[in-house]
Amino acid sequence: MMSLYSRLLEAALFLLVPLLLGCIVRSVRGPRTADRLMAVNMITTLTILGACMLAVLLPEEDLADVALIPALLGCLAVVVLTRLRSAPEKKETERRVSPHVD
Repeated sequence: MMSLYSRLLEAALFLLVPLLLGCIVRSVRGPRTADRLMAVNMITTLTILGACMLAVLLPEEDLADVALIPALLGCLAVVVLTRLRSAPEKKETERRVSPHVD
């Protein structure tokens, strides 16, 4: 017989699926880069949460270690996307600020 605690964890895991799908849609559709960054960050957070809940639900200690991988990848993805997005804006503002001497 399953305990109430394990049923609650299973229900929380099933609730993560629509949240993940919504974040995936937001990361593809945008409309701004900030929305995409937040969606990618939320996807990694929900993935970590799901892995940690599975580690508690199942008798596997290795799943908690697996949760570190999306944490590192999510941090790296946010840094890379921020750098890629800010590079063209930075060049354009430098072009506008610095006068051209012909």
